[in-house]
Amino acid sequence: MRTRMRAGLRGVGLLAVTGVLVAVAVSPASAAGPSATWQPDLSAGEGTGIVVEGGTARFDAATAHGAPIEGPDGDTESSADPADVVPTGLLTLPSRPLERPTTEVDSTLVTDTAPGSTAGIDVRGKRAGGGWTEWIPATPGGEPGSARTELPEAVHEVQGRIVLTSTGGAPPTVRGVTLSAAPSSESEAEGTPMTEAGPRSYSVFATREGLEGGTTANGHKIGPRDRFVALPSRRALSPDGKSDYSVKVCAPNGRCAFAPVWDIGPWNTKDDYWNPPAERQSFKDLPQGVPEAQAAFNDGYNGGKDQFGRRPSNPAGIDLADGIFWDALGLKDNSQVQVDYLWTGSVRLSTVSTEGDQDKVDVHAAPNTGAPVVGIAADSADVPVECTQGADWLRIGGKQYIPADAVSAAPSGVPACGPAAPGDPAGDAAATDPPADAAGDRAAAGPTGAETPTAAQQPATDPSATAPDPVTRKSTSPTSGAPASGTSTPGAPTPGAPEAGTAAPADAKTPAQAPGVGSATSGPATRDDSAAPNDTGTRQAATPGTGAANRAPSSATPPP
Repeated sequence: MRTRMRAGLRGVGLLAVTGVLVAVAVSPASAAGPSATWQPDLSAGEGTGIVVEGGTARFDAATAHGAPIEGPDGDTESSADPADVVPTGLLTLPSRPLERPTTEVDSTLVTDTAPGSTAGIDVRGKRAGGGWTEWIPATPGGEPGSARTELPEAVHEVQGRIVLTSTGGAPPTVRGVTLSAAPSSESEAEGTPMTEAGPRSYSVFATREGLEGGTTANGHKIGPRDRFVALPSRRALSPDGKSDYSVKVCAPNGRCAFAPVWDIGPWNTKDDYWNPPAERQSFKDLPQGVPEAQAAFNDGYNGGKDQFGRRPSNPAGIDLADGIFWDALGLKDNSQVQVDYLWTGSVRLSTVSTEGDQDKVDVHAAPNTGAPVVGIAADSADVPVECTQGADWLRIGGKQYIPADAVSAAPSGVPACGPAAPGDPAGDAAATDPPADAAGDRAAAGPTGAETPTAAQQPATDPSATAPDPVTRKSTSPTSGAPASGTSTPGAPTPGAPEAGTAAPADAKTPAQAPGVGSATSGPATRDDSAAPNDTGTRQAATPGTGAANRAPSSATPPP
């Protein structure tokens, strides 16, 4: 689900400023000790839209992806349809383990930039439990090239990611990066005792990404029946081939898929709606769990437009690659789905690692190969390991099991699954040490955007045995923004949502609510659709020659 866009060419002048090495702005040494300072090797970085030659990182229009341009105060420029987008390159630098944990990272970039181009850096840290925080854009400092990043908790490893944008003219370059991590105070380093908590989970509208042969924001070449997802924020973008950020997606038919986040979209690119309003990068007046496109489509939020000034033709908050949409979930049309944002919890995660030409692992309803297949776990995806069933199986959700040898390394200290309760499949009782849900993170996912419990999934037949019915067009009718009560589960149809494989009636209506900031999103608001674009997608692709792949929408009907 993407729309081909043109890149707005803002005025380009002669090279204005040649970067000069700026002294790193670091906090005074505290009682915890001096800051750790290092200069990452640019040539060892990985990404797309940036090439490194002779120790200098240079923006590469041929491989850049589209993204919004940010103003000096972090706001995003908008324009009328079609929206202007700015080709963007990302270069993930080698990470740096620290002797002492930190919550503050200062950075200095030595850059050459021209009008119409920018150079910045995102920073993240590895938590004590092993997972990464989200990428956080550094806040510019008082000196040219200097910036600071405040991390949400004390971390023991730090990583930077160069971000270059250009609308034409001389491409921006980075000739050096210096990072400095100030040791945390004793209280910050200790933090709060770690308890296992479930990830945030929301009911959102999903669309099919398609775009086979194109390139994702992390540089991944999209193959046939590929298995990944896209979320509308680069804060949770995994490097190509890695699972730093993964999701669990469950369809109304009860089937679920575990997949990595390898692309940015749909509609917006700065909408981390799964975060609390205070932490959300944009649209802080929306309830947590409500995508901006959903609020714009249903309630006329932001004038009924996305961050680029377009009118969304559906309320999508996640895009699914073909192998997830068709094969894993058995969807035939756009649908409401339940999404667990796995990195937001503290449940033990392991990475799926397949061999040979296999790129997925079947998820079974019970710990044996003869049990019904209820979904898949994609290669390179993270899965939450709740407990072990003997030496051969891992439980990764209610009535969801994968072979133990399907992961690269099972986490240590995982409890054994408890004995089966009367009437339950063997081994499907609670673990002897079950993880606790995060307080407030499993409430009913009602119109306010709160979350829905992730209940045990019921076995479902494998849709691969029956080819989906042909669909000539993706449905643009919205479904309910979320289940009506906490008793609904991802294994049951969402009230107001289409069954998997069933398009929502074009004339389906629910009582419209008055448009307004943070208003409920349980149905489509009355609005003027005359200016809405065709439902051909929301990929923020630049025009040919600016770096993004030249993409075309594809049919929702899977090939034979």
